[in-house]
Order: sequence, then structure tokens, then C-alpha cells
Amino acid sequence: MAKVIANQDNLIFGLDIGTRSIVGTVGYLKADKFHVAAQCVREHETRAMLDGQIHDIMKVGDTIRTVKEALEEELKIKLSEVCIAAAGRVLRTVTVNAEKVFDGEKEINSEDIYNLQMDGIEKAYAEFVESNDTDLKFYCVGYTPVRYYMNGYNIGNLEGHKAGKIAIDLIATFLPDDVVDGLYKAVEYADLKVANLTLEPIAAIQVAIPEKFRMLNLALVDVGAGTSDISITSGGSIVAYGMIPTAGDGLTDVIVQNCLVDFETAERIKRASDGAETIEFEDIIGLPQTIEPQAVLDMLDAQLDAMTQSVADEIMKLNGDKSVSAVFVVGGGGTVKGYTEKLSEKLGIVKERVAIRGQEVMQAIEFDNEEPIKDSLMVTPIGICLSYYSQSNSFIFVEFNGTRLKLYDNGQLTVSDVAMQMSFSNDDLFPKRGKALTFTLDGKAKMLRGVQGDSCVIKINDATADLHTHIVSGDRISIVPSTAGSDAASTIGELKEMAEKLTVIVNGKNIVLPKTATVNGELKDAFYQIEDGDDININNFYTVDELGKMLEINFEACAIQVNGTPANTKTRVYENFTLDFEETGAVASNAENDEAVGGEEQIDDDQSVEAENAKSETVKEADKEVSKEVSKEVSKEVSKEVSPKANTGDKAVEESEAAESEPAVHSLRIIANGQEIVMNGKKQYVFVDVFDYIEFDLRNPAGRHVVTLINGMDAEYMKPLNEGDVLEIYWK
Repeated sequence: MAKVIANQDNLIFGLDIGTRSIVGTVGYLKADKFHVAAQCVREHETRAMLDGQIHDIMKVGDTIRTVKEALEEELKIKLSEVCIAAAGRVLRTVTVNAEKVFDGEKEINSEDIYNLQMDGIEKAYAEFVESNDTDLKFYCVGYTPVRYYMNGYNIGNLEGHKAGKIAIDLIATFLPDDVVDGLYKAVEYADLKVANLTLEPIAAIQVAIPEKFRMLNLALVDVGAGTSDISITSGGSIVAYGMIPTAGDGLTDVIVQNCLVDFETAERIKRASDGAETIEFEDIIGLPQTIEPQAVLDMLDAQLDAMTQSVADEIMKLNGDKSVSAVFVVGGGGTVKGYTEKLSEKLGIVKERVAIRGQEVMQAIEFDNEEPIKDSLMVTPIGICLSYYSQSNSFIFVEFNGTRLKLYDNGQLTVSDVAMQMSFSNDDLFPKRGKALTFTLDGKAKMLRGVQGDSCVIKINDATADLHTHIVSGDRISIVPSTAGSDAASTIGELKEMAEKLTVIVNGKNIVLPKTATVNGELKDAFYQIEDGDDININNFYTVDELGKMLEINFEACAIQVNGTPANTKTRVYENFTLDFEETGAVASNAENDEAVGGEEQIDDDQSVEAENAKSETVKEADKEVSKEVSKEVSKEVSKEVSPKANTGDKAVEESEAAESEPAVHSLRIIANGQEIVMNGKKQYVFVDVFDYIEFDLRNPAGRHVVTLINGMDAEYMKPLNEGDVLEIYWK
């Protein structure tokens, strides 16, 4: 009669997929005790598995299905998820230490411990990838904490303690992809989903060696049909795992050869060799045969001797080249008579300390099913169920840019983990800058960075995501690679150093001029596009001739003085230099004063010609307009100061000076904050008058103080204004 289990949501389905048989167990954890609700054992009809490796996925899947359906029928439930274990075929292990430091002391909770374990697994995986010298792709199929540390001291359980630093020694186990992939496909073929994957020796030790015994130096040997999996305990923890590819099927093959029978008949003879009755069978010729149990054991002696020697050697290697205190044997392959005795001899320990563990290790297990199976064959499947509670290891499948991908699930997988698994280039994940522009400016190396490109576009199931978004099984992930930005580019006029102006004083007037520059020795205008490797020098002077072209004054027909010293058209004029001139009507001589005033180096003739030819192209239109207006004012001053004195008598001069001493009401044209303004109604204008013509709210400050400039120079509010002055007013 089928029984109905209460609280079916808590049921765990464990499946031991062995080389000879598949054992299923369904149970649940209640009050720290595991209850077995149902059990089922089915042998493979053919040799679909060899040495722990699935060879025929469909046939193994069919056997899994029969086990699942039998359990479903017995319990009247639907099983959709299963916990499985992998044999230690081609097993690799890595032992690491990982630590986590907190900001000050905190109370350690279960999440902190879990995160510490995950850090250890990730570190172990990174180390394993570096040391993997094969073309095989490995997955972590299990891990075991060896010991924990709190503030540098060994401790049994971290939870609840306060610590500033915690650490862990951890063993991570790895198996090749083909082993793991075959198990997953066989399970999926039976319409099941893997809820947890562990290693067979990890599962077996959950039952065979309880934690209270792990202080002792013990070995557990799980002897299956194809492999013998080994684990070692010491100091309260599991300290090593190992495997040899020899087990029960090796003994069966000996009987096949000696008795001329098929594999199934040989398996039956091997199991019967433990009894006292004569064994009857039929050979492949069809002739009836008999054999005594002792004759079978004698036949197996050499193979049994070689198998136990290999197990003993592996135990010694894992245990630091020394024997262990005792050995527990589980699995059907270890039940052959004489196995434990031979293993004790090889290890050099008394035979009583090598024992088969079965019913006696299941005292903590409650069996709710009728006629329960309590022999050593059930240790591993029950341990697989228990492993589900102690660790959650499984693989998830996602789709990445159209490709199906399998990932080891540590519970914290993100998009970045998928990108790393698929070797997606970091350059395609993060925005790329365009090519930088490098050049020298006034002898110093300069670099303009390229424009930043667009970031990659990440979507999960068509929803926008980022590299840190967590993923789950079945997600469809797409990443459109990032792009590169445009290369760096700049004109000379866009350099911040060119924003500074040059102020010179011409016949008492302040004139603000833009700076000029040479590129690789040639004068260039402000619109020159800088090229990689250019050598740029910004000039901090004008020649008199260049200044004349700017002001539209022919200085060759003038008597010129720079800083009070006679000069010519090649003389350099620097910041705050004074240039005074009077029209003479004759071309000024260039034979004298060839040196720049103040000892500055004279420009050679070729450079002067180049400056004359290119200067008009170096000035922006706004600056040209301002300079033209200033030049007109300078010309007026010239006509006042030079022409009248040259053509009239003293009386005319006196009348002119008298007229100038009594200024009339007049208009004044200026430029304020880039706007042309005509001021009217006064004989004399000062800076503060500009506030009558512009919108500038002094009552509501937009900064700490108002900046006031005339022709680029600081100016007080009562500073007199002249025709063509350029004013700037703003909050700072």
C-alpha cells in the first residue's frame, strides 16, 4: 500500500549513480535527524558505465527514470529535482586559505561564514586553473572546510563570535567536464533537474564518519564497481581526498575470464563467494558448471592483493607517507571476503581496525519505509541527501550571446562571471577612449586624452542589466561590446594657454592683443589643427611691425620708442611694454636698434617676413574689431599731439590746450561683456557708469565679489573710460 508523506516540500531525493547500480533515496531532515521515506535499487541492464564514467547516456537515463518512477509510485509524489554525486575519476584537489577582514569587530553570522567559504572556492579555482596542465576543462564538484580561524586563532565554529578577521582552510575538489556533463545529461534525460552535486567520498563520509570521530586520523574507502574513492580525517576535519580507478568490476572481470561466463553471471558468482554453498552456473557454451566459494576466492586473490595495495599506497600518500589509525570501508566492492584483511596487512595495522561500515553507522538515521536496506550500499546515497543540507553545489545553464553555457553555481554568479567564463574581452566590456594627442608646448610634453566611448550594453531576458547583476539558471544574457570614442583633437586657439592676452601701451593707451604661436618653427594661426608630435611655442611678444599691421598704422613713417628707447619695426614688444610714436613722414631706419629693448633677442629677417605675412590670420574677428577701434583712437591722439604742433603757432597750441581743458558733453562707445554700448550725456565717463547700460544685479550677489576689468586689467569703479575700451563685469 502506498504511503503519503506529510510536508512533501521538505523531501530530498538523492541518487547514487554507480557503475553497476543506481540507488535512490528519498528522505527529509527533522530535528537534526534524517528520515528515510523510501529506497530503490536498480542495476544497469548493460555495462552502460565503466570506471565511474557514463558511456551510454540514454541507457543510464532510462535506469534513472525507472528508479524515479518507482519512488514516485511508492510515495505518491512527483519528483523533479535530485541530488547526485560524482565518483573521483581523474579527481584533483586544491587546499587554500582564505580570509575576510571587517571594519572593526562584528558578530559573525551564517552569511559571513558562507561568504568566506565562497571566497575560498574562488581562490581554489583560480589556483587550479593556473596549475591545470591538461586540455580538459574541470569543475569544482565539492569542497570541505578543514578548519576555521578567528583573529588568527583556530576555532571550531565561528558563528556567534565577535571578530575583526576570520579565515578558513578549505579543500576544493575538481573533476573533468566530461564526467560532470555526462551525469547532468543522464539526469536531464530522465526529466530531472540537478539540485546539488557533490563528490562520492564527501557524501559517504557524512554518514560513515560522524564529526565526533574526525579528531582521529581515519581513512574512509568507498569501494564501488569502477572506482575506489578515499578520504582522510584528522584534527576534527577532512584533510584529503583521493581515488584509484580499480574496484569491484576488476574482480568480476577475473571471474569472466576464468569461468567463461558473461559479466552478469560473473557478478552473481562473486557475490555468492561470501557464502558456504557450492555455486552453480552455466558457461557461455551452455554447459552447467559448479565451483566452491573458496575456489572463487583463490581465483580473485591476486587481483584483490593488487587492488588493496593500490588503496593502501594512496592512503599513505594522502596521509603524509604514514598509515592511519583505522579504515572504514563502504560500498559493494569492499564486501568481497578477504578485502579488509589484505588492506590491514598493506597498511600495517591490526585487522580489527579495518572494518566494513553499514548498519552500525546508521544509528542516527530513521527509516520510515518498510523493509529498509541498511547495508554499506546505502551509505553513499543517504550521504548525498545529507550533503544537500551542508553545502549547495550545482551547475546552472544560461545562454550567452546565443551560446548555451554551463556554470558552477556558488550562489553569487553575476554577468561578469559569465563574461569571464566565455573569455569575453575586458576591452569590450568597458568604454574605450580614442587615441590621445601628444605634443610639446613651450618645451613641455602635453597629452590630450581621447573622448570616452560608450559602455557595453548588457541585457538579461531583454531587460537592462550591468556587470554586477546576479543571474539564475535559464537566463538569456546578451552583451553588445563597448565602443571607442573619437581621437583627441585641438586647434591652437583652443589651448588654454592661448586664452591669455598680451597687453601693451601705445601712446598711453592699453591695447589687449591675442597671443600667437609657432608650430615646428612656422607661425600658425589659431585655427591650425594640432598633429601628433608637433612642437608648439606660444609667443609672448609682438614685433613693432606686427603691431602696426594689427593697428593699421605704418610705423615705418614714424619715430618709434619702446620703453623710452628708440626702436625700429623689428623690435620686440612684450607684456606691459610702452610704445610711443610720432609721424615723421619719412620711413624709419632699420639700421639702428636692431636689438629688442631690454636685451631681448632680435628676430632675424626671415622670421620677420613670415610674421608680417601671417599675422593678420592669427587674430579672431572680435579681437580685430576691438583693435581697429583702438587704433582709430590712437590715430586721433597722433593728430592731436603731432599734426597741430607741426603746422600752427604757439597761440593755436594754447587755444587747443585750453579747449581740451574744458571737455564738452559727448558720446562714448565701449564694449561691455561682449555687447557694444554707446554712453551719452556726460563730459567724462567712469567705470561705474556702465551699470546704467547693462543688466547686472548688485543687490543679489552670485559670488563673493564682483570682478571688474578694463582691457583685461583690474579696474576700480571710478576708473575713467576711453573710446573703444573693453569692459568685463562678472561675479566670482
